Amino acid sequence: MIRKGENHSFVELNLFLPENENAVDGNIIVSREIYSNGRNSCKINGRLVTVSELKEFMNSVIDIHGQNDNQKILNPTYHINYLDDFCGEKLLNEYEQYKNMFYKYKSLNKDLKENLGDDKEKQRKLDLLQYEFEEIDKANLKVGEEESLNEKRNLYVNYEKISVGLNETSRNVDESLEQINSAIRALDKIENLDERYSQKSAELKNIYYELEEYARDMSDLNSDMYFDENEQNEIEERLDLIFSLKRKYGNSIEEILEYKNKIETEINRINNLDEVNQKIKNELHELEQEMNKKAELMHTIRANVSNILNDKINKELSDLEMPNAKFKVAIHRAREFTKRGLDEIEFFISTNLGEDAKPLSKIASGGEMSRIMLAIKTVLANTDSTPILIFDEIDAGISGKAAKSVGQKLKLIGNNHQVICITHQPSIAARGDENYFISKVTDNQRTRTQIKKLKEEEVINEIARISNGDITEIALKHAMELRKSA
Repeated sequence: MIRKGENHSFVELNLFLPENENAVDGNIIVSREIYSNGRNSCKINGRLVTVSELKEFMNSVIDIHGQNDNQKILNPTYHINYLDDFCGEKLLNEYEQYKNMFYKYKSLNKDLKENLGDDKEKQRKLDLLQYEFEEIDKANLKVGEEESLNEKRNLYVNYEKISVGLNETSRNVDESLEQINSAIRALDKIENLDERYSQKSAELKNIYYELEEYARDMSDLNSDMYFDENEQNEIEERLDLIFSLKRKYGNSIEEILEYKNKIETEINRINNLDEVNQKIKNELHELEQEMNKKAELMHTIRANVSNILNDKINKELSDLEMPNAKFKVAIHRAREFTKRGLDEIEFFISTNLGEDAKPLSKIASGGEMSRIMLAIKTVLANTDSTPILIFDEIDAGISGKAAKSVGQKLKLIGNNHQVICITHQPSIAARGDENYFISKVTDNQRTRTQIKKLKEEEVINEIARISNGDITEIALKHAMELRKSA
């Protein structure tokens, strides 16, 4: 959110998480800046990240529980992790063995897929390769053929133009020969009078002989000229075929023929894969049997431990004045092996007598949801790896007795996590290691929110104020007793 009249907002968070891979000297600085034009900047230790990357990271660090927050525990994807963590060493050893099998299982299936281990896929691939091979082979391509065809095609396309040019050239050469012949006869009459005339007469005769040879060549070219419409059509069809094959298999006849050789090699390889694939299939069959045994063993452990988890969470719900609520871990059979075995886990709950159990995400009441989350978190406190938990007005709509129980459970969770709790209940506030007072202040027609860390005397005063509405002597005495008992 951006304050009215401002063009951006900036939030920065300092985390001390020495075991996190992003930490520098144990610290992680996370920041986000949002501008009114829609631009935003997210950083983790000064490194720019996307909003989704920031969200993914923060989901692993902070879990928020409030009236409208989508907590990680509401996502069924994580439920099997929560249950397995609660199972502890009992499941961990089996899971580690299964996990190694699962990775090998994935690797073998990948090899089988690459080796076309599926008979239908193999035949489909072979049919395609065989079709391509036969299409190229049937064309009987020759290196240099396309260039030769293009030359012939060019002659046919320009036949009329060439014919006119050759005929005109022959006619002009013939006329020139007649004129040169007349010139030679004229020189013959005077060649005896001077040696120079004799020399020029000889030179002209040589020109005549060369031009005469040229005329014979032109006559041959004219004789070679012919037009065959059928041949022209055959050339066009052949070039169209070559163009079609180039579009599919290569940029030249050389590349097409090279591709044909590769196809032939691949066809031979596939035809010889049966023995290799059968060996992989046998290994997969044996591995699946072992994985089934391990998955069944993990299922038994989960089923037994889930009953313990159900009882513990239902007891916590009763303490939080939800005696009729019933929590249940639902275990379903997965369709195929997953990283966690053959179980799909989802948390269900019924909040009132006579109601069917529903997935956690379907619970409508925010107040109920907050207490359900607290009950679950209390039981999972020792196994939940999320370091920071925020409870936003988790005490909304509960009685003083329940509030006392909420405070006790928050304190218990606080032994293993950093707990930040926003509350209006004195019995909860009294248990805080650190207390902050949040208030709104209005000045110059603007409202701002401020936060203040309280000293011990101020903590007592605030507990008295929210207990009684006024800070009286009796309220102060009651606040000190609450603080002392906490």
